[in-house]
Amino acid sequence: MTDAPPAPTHGGACIRAAFAKAGRPLFIPYVMGGFPDLDASADHVAALARHADMIEIGMPFSDPLADGPTIQAAGQRALEGGATPEDVIAIAERVGDDGPPVVLMTYVNLILAAGARAFMERAARSGVAGVIIPDLPVDEGDDVREQARRAGVGMVPLAAPTTGDDRLAAIGRRADGFVYCVSVTGVTGGDVQVGEELRGFLGRARARIEAPLAVGFGIRTPAQVAAVGRIADGVVVASQLIRMISDAPDPAAAERAIEGFAAQAVDALREGSHSAGGDPSTVQPVR
Repeated sequence: MTDAPPAPTHGGACIRAAFAKAGRPLFIPYVMGGFPDLDASADHVAALARHADMIEIGMPFSDPLADGPTIQAAGQRALEGGATPEDVIAIAERVGDDGPPVVLMTYVNLILAAGARAFMERAARSGVAGVIIPDLPVDEGDDVREQARRAGVGMVPLAAPTTGDDRLAAIGRRADGFVYCVSVTGVTGGDVQVGEELRGFLGRARARIEAPLAVGFGIRTPAQVAAVGRIADGVVVASQLIRMISDAPDPAAAERAIEGFAAQAVDALREGSHSAGGDPSTVQPVR
């Protein structure tokens, strides 16, 4: 076990509190800011906030290396519609203090373009609890991290099944709110397999990371949400929600579809937590 990481920022503490008070794995849905347009994405966030324990909002970017084709296409449509980082932060602000914590998924060039201090301070004023930056390695970006710390915005690092033990320990020392554990090697939009590889990866991560572990990539159904929730502290659903929005015949139908999925996912997590019966080999404790 590594030394405990530094005390969380204000945003990191809010994130940790969400994990601590839920009493079950968290449901963390993803919305692409500006997809299919700004008003619709704000409505999607509001609908999901009625069920979600935390919300991840993506900032559209021209070169989204961690995103698969579904989210890439959504981001491109948002960019073509004129969505900006400021627009996305404004959507996050609408969640308000009574809603679940919001984390932004963005890329480091967007932060550097705005200036790390200005970006983090703006995010903090809008109530953003944390940021996920998939193209910022854990051993780089000290200024970005420092500006996030000063503003009180939690930094959420990522880890993958290919991440070595030493690097997992380094991620654990940097983790503020939680660690985003990628379920598969590659980009978003694949199909999760809750097997020995994922269990082994999370076992290695838990031995080296004190922060809660949320798993994302490739989770498509409430049943898969429940299965992942039995071994993780949180479950992120992204591409599937984007598909449901894309496939809906109109905005109202899209909103109904994703809200229905969210309600089912939370029910599945709740039932899965109860059915585990406290067996520590089935459900890992949230830290």
